[in-house]
This record gives sequence, C-alpha cells and structure tokens, in this order.
Amino acid sequence: MTTVDQSAPAARGADAYSPAYRTYILVLLTSVYVTNYADRSILTTLTEPIKHEFGLSDQLMGMMGGVAFAIFYTTAGLPMALLADRMNRTRIMAVAAATWSLFTTLCGFVTNAWQLFFARIGVGIGEAGGSPPAHAIVSDLFEPRKRATALSIYALGVPIGFAVGSFIGAPVAEHWGWRTAFLVLGIPGLVLSALVWLTVREPRRGLSDPPEVARARAAATAEAPALGTVLRFMLSQKALVHMIAGATIVTIVGYAGVNWNAAFLMRSHGFTLSQAGFYLGMVAIFASTAGTFIGGILADQLGKRDRRWNTWIVALFYAICLPVSILAFSTDDTALVVWLLPIPTFVAGVYLGPTFAMTQNLVGLRMRALASAILLFIINLVGMSIGPWLAGFLSDMFREEYGQHALRHALFLLAFLNIWGIAHYALAGRDLVAGYDRAARN
Repeated sequence: MTTVDQSAPAARGADAYSPAYRTYILVLLTSVYVTNYADRSILTTLTEPIKHEFGLSDQLMGMMGGVAFAIFYTTAGLPMALLADRMNRTRIMAVAAATWSLFTTLCGFVTNAWQLFFARIGVGIGEAGGSPPAHAIVSDLFEPRKRATALSIYALGVPIGFAVGSFIGAPVAEHWGWRTAFLVLGIPGLVLSALVWLTVREPRRGLSDPPEVARARAAATAEAPALGTVLRFMLSQKALVHMIAGATIVTIVGYAGVNWNAAFLMRSHGFTLSQAGFYLGMVAIFASTAGTFIGGILADQLGKRDRRWNTWIVALFYAICLPVSILAFSTDDTALVVWLLPIPTFVAGVYLGPTFAMTQNLVGLRMRALASAILLFIINLVGMSIGPWLAGFLSDMFREEYGQHALRHALFLLAFLNIWGIAHYALAGRDLVAGYDRAARN
C-alpha cells in the first residue's frame, strides 16, 4: 500500500514558521503531553483507595500501574511511529490524544479491577501515538543546537502532568471518590486534541537541520526505512546503545518512585492522601520541572564546548544524587524526608531532554519518530513494567519482617540500581561525537 507523505512544503508554505508559531506549537504539544502524563500517573496517586476497594496486593497494584499500561503502550508505539515517519504526524497525535483521554474517562465508570485493567490498556494504546510524532515535529522545528532545550520543554509535560494528577486527583478522590478524579482528568485532553488537529501545520521533515547536510536533506524526501533498517542502524551506534541502556535502568528506579512514593509517605510517615498528593505535586512542579528544564539547558550549553557533555551531565547528576536517595528511604525523620525527596525528583527529570535529543541526533531524518518509539518501547516496557511491579513484589516479600515499612525497604534497595545506569551514561560519551557525525551522513 502506498502511503502519502503530507509533510511536503508545496503550496502550504511549510517553511513559513515564525518564531511565535514555533513557540505556539511547542507549548500546545507540551500541554498535550501534560494530559498524557496526568492520565498515565493518576493511578499512582489513587493507589491506596483503589487497592482497598478491590482488595489487591501491592504486587497486583504494581502490575495495574505498570504492566497493564506498559505492554500495550510500548507494543502499539512501534506501528504508530512507523506511520508517523510516513504520514501526517499532527493527525496521528490528535487521534492518539483523543483516544487516551476517552479511555481515562472510562476509568471513572469501572466497577471491578478487571474493568480498570482493560481501561488502562486503552489509555496505554492511545498514549503510544503521542511522544514519537511530537519528538519528530519538535526536532524539525528547532535546530540541533537548540533541540535539547526544546525537547526538555516538551518533557516538562512529565512533571507538570504528574503534579496536575496529584493536585487534582487526591482532593477530588477524597471528596467525591477516586472515579470522579479520572473523569475530571480525562476531559481536557479531548479539547487539546481538537486544537492539534485544527491549528498545527505539519512541518517539512528536516526543516531546521543544517542545509549543508545535503544527503540528509535528500533523505527527507525519500521513502522512510523499514523497522529492521532502523534497528540495525541504532544498534551500530555504540553511544545510542549505552544511552538507551542507561535510560532503561534509571527509568526502573524512577517509575518505582512515581508509583509508590505516595503510598510510602502514607505508610511510613503518616501522610493523608491529600497531604501526600499536595506534597508530591509541589515537588513535581518545582523540583522535577526544574530538573527537566535545566537538564536540556546544560546539555545544550556545555555541549557547545564538548558534545560529550550531552551524556556526561546525566551521569554526573545521578552520581551526586545517589547518597541522597539512599538516605531518604532509610531515615525515620519525616522532616528530613520532606527536604530530601525533591533532590532525586529533580535529578530524575535531568535525563529526559538530553536523552530525547541525543536519540534524535544519532539517527537519520526519516528514522526520528521510529527511533523515539524504540527508545520509549525499551525504557517503558522494562522500566514501567518492572519498576512498579518489583517495588510491590519486594514490599509484599518484606511485609512479614517490616510490616507497614516494607515498602520503604523495597524503594531503598531499588535506589542502588542507578549505579548501573550511571555507568552506561558515562560510557556513552566515548562514542557520542562519532555517532553524531555518522548520523549526519546517514
């Protein structure tokens, strides 16, 4: 079947993107990503009331928050990205946003755990069509030296979305029930999906890449490569392999915290649902947002001196943070925990922008959406599935010995996995410059 590339400049004047319009697109796509992550993460805020109503164990709640979403999110992501490298990416994003928003609202009507499980599968399938097309669009709108910053701004959807889910989900659940929280969070995405469909003009592929890269320009009008071709090229990029491995490891730890921090505060430090939701929302707004933005800024600025800083900056921040994470989950001092938790939350945002940008820069123009989907496939299939489940499994295993503090000991052990991730990010710097140059010639 022949596909139609609707990104050709033709009479629509695809090159006529003013700075204001580029900014508008970036802000709109980021807003869509906010609903994406709010709909994804709301289950973590509502863990305790859902667990108690349906009588689920920590391990089963970990599967509900991770496996139910991750398997279908990651599996659907690859065909979505294949379409995005061949067809109109804005249309794909709009339909995907409408889908995940609709299934989020359906979560508000479930009457048992299985219905919620399948509704979360629908959310995952919809969200699979969100980030890969968005990464490719943003990369086309912003030149390489500004790309990590632009993608870090887009990645702000993660902390802001989590904060929205916490600020709104917790009080709504306490006053009107957890089902109402799903309804309140699902509707805005439907409105934003319509705005994407109606107002975002598809940019020409490679629009902002250097014009002297003639062969890359020619590739922008050629047929997009097959999945096997993209995979082989990515595997041949040593820096990319190390970076994806590092991102996968830190994502395991990150998603364990995202899914269980509220329950940890409630069980080990006596927080109520509203208190935990408000605190974690504030931490996400300030600490995670700052880390996500600063990570991209530092990667771009330090990268002007030495491009290897694109990956080294991530390794450095995680290495500094490791002792803080260990202390946060080992102390009984609630006041100290309140001051410590924002630090690993800040660092957990640092890797997003540089990792997304390096992935885009280490592949050819027609590989970008698919490369982003492969990155998300790996880190989410492993990180999102294993992180929440493993924390829940360890918590259940430790329950007999540590009682209500079992979850704290599970999160304490998982923090040490970041050492492995740090090593991969540090090693990625060795081959990064050669990888960039090779991708530019591809």
